[in-house]
Amino acid sequence: MKKITKATYLKWYEEMLFWRKFEDKLAQVYIQQKVRGFLHLYNGQEAILAGALHVMDLSKDKMITAYRNHVQPIGMGVDPRKVMAELYGKKTGTSMGMGGSMHIFSKEHRFYGGHGIVGGQIPLGAGLAFADKYFKRDAVTLTFLGDGAARQGSLHETFTMAVKWNLPVVFCVENNGYAMGTSVARTSKNTEIWKLGLGYDMPCGPVDAMNPEKVAEALDEAIVRARKGEGPTFLELKTYRYRGHSMSDAQQYRTKEEVAEYQKIDPITQVKDIIKKNKYATDKEIKEMDKRVKDLVAECEKFAEDSDFPEVQTMYDVVYEQKDYPFLPHKL
Repeated sequence: MKKITKATYLKWYEEMLFWRKFEDKLAQVYIQQKVRGFLHLYNGQEAILAGALHVMDLSKDKMITAYRNHVQPIGMGVDPRKVMAELYGKKTGTSMGMGGSMHIFSKEHRFYGGHGIVGGQIPLGAGLAFADKYFKRDAVTLTFLGDGAARQGSLHETFTMAVKWNLPVVFCVENNGYAMGTSVARTSKNTEIWKLGLGYDMPCGPVDAMNPEKVAEALDEAIVRARKGEGPTFLELKTYRYRGHSMSDAQQYRTKEEVAEYQKIDPITQVKDIIKKNKYATDKEIKEMDKRVKDLVAECEKFAEDSDFPEVQTMYDVVYEQKDYPFLPHKL
């Protein structure tokens, strides 16, 4: 695995803090009704993305996930201003404002969504991996899903094919404790989701996903295995979300004390503590990073605010053009 150094920790801190503050800003503007519809935030789960990006080859590897999908494309290289604009529904967004919160997408940066159907991305992730194997691209696809999606039939159908064909895919359950508002214990007798992989003779296991180092180590092993042609791996990334399932979630299924306990092992705090313990940065340098993050979030907000909404015609331009229906010619 690529060595984890001082530079790694400094990068992790600034990026993870930016993702957290970016989502905090979205929560703020959502309340102001500048962002509409559903909004699912990633607060608390940042160590997963940080660890994943450390071991991925961003020149060829792919990522696909569900609807908690704002910061992943940013990590993959998408301009955060465009992500913010997409959430605002502006034409400068990643999909000209037509995708919105649950459907961020960037083929250029190999981020394939952003899917609103629970578990819908699981077979798609395996399909991306199948294409890579077929065309001998030496690439691996990380397919993320929530603990609720682990109960979908599509998961089992996909596992069967992925193992049979030795597809270069890593299935990652981001188990944040609650599928919407229902705990794993209420949906299954077996609360160790990773054990589902045992029935397919697939390497599987649990991971402390509040720690980016632990995530990087587990994913590196799985990615190396997949790249060698040895097939898929199934990992249960045990994490926690500090906000509700979405902004409309009243969170009556858990206590404030429970959230406070998990905040004691906040992934960003853990990274910051290591930076301070090893004297990787002074207090002044940390404050400078904090300011850069704050300024970048403000820049993203201004970009989205100043951008225009798409023209009505765009709604017709982003669907298939019919040759036998010439009355609305496409402009794109």
